[in-house]
Amino acid sequence: MGPLERVALAALALPGATLACDIPPEGSSLLRAAVVAVKYLPETEAWEKSLPAGTPAQFILHLDRPRMIGGTCHWELEVRGGGETWKRFVVTPGGGRAVEDRRAPGG
Repeated sequence: MGPLERVALAALALPGATLACDIPPEGSSLLRAAVVAVKYLPETEAWEKSLPAGTPAQFILHLDRPRMIGGTCHWELEVRGGGETWKRFVVTPGGGRAVEDRRAPGG
């Protein structure tokens, strides 16, 4: 199991998480695709290359923060490196749409 699968599984194991957006039967493959959609954006790849050697990028999919945008379910995906948040995105299950979330955290 790779790091992206571990992120998705960790997100699923959140105690007390309530999911307003159903996870389809394809489950983990769609969660992985949501993370990959952000990981391979040109801006994310450039940022990841700029991290100091040995500093891992972290992609945290928050299934406990669902949002309906235009009638479609989105989850927040936080991108971190060196203990600092770089950006937040909202992404659809399956990664069909991933856009930067410019709202204030918790907003």
